[in-house]
Amino acid sequence: MVFLTLSCWIRNRGPDRYWKVQECLKNARHFRGRKNRCYRLAVRAVRRAFVYATKARKAKRRNMRTLWISRIAAATREHGMKYPALIHNLTKTSVQLNRKTLSDLAITEPRSFLALAKLARARQQEGFAAALGDGKEPTGVFSRVVLLQ
Repeated sequence: MVFLTLSCWIRNRGPDRYWKVQECLKNARHFRGRKNRCYRLAVRAVRRAFVYATKARKAKRRNMRTLWISRIAAATREHGMKYPALIHNLTKTSVQLNRKTLSDLAITEPRSFLALAKLARARQQEGFAAALGDGKEPTGVFSRVVLLQ
């Protein structure tokens, strides 16, 4: 159907409104009281329900991340490390596993997680050794001690 004027198009919007109302009432079917029958009440209730659903999805992500971190921390303590040290050293060794995967490994494959913990511990020891130094002067670098002699 072709609308040649704006007034014809506006006059013909009746079915659109019907389906919009039906969609809203469909989303409100499980509500109690008049909220599942009266459009004016249903619109408000559905909008509020969608806001709650959005907030709940964000809260679920936050809760799951907390759960993964606590599982990884528990498995890491079994191997004599702390969670922040494990994550930092795995990042430094270019192990790109997210917390969900690390948590799954800690639960289902403890040997693989042990290998990752050993890798992180080795990187941590290398970092400590580099920070402490071995007492030797690097080759090709002149210090004041060398110049005075």
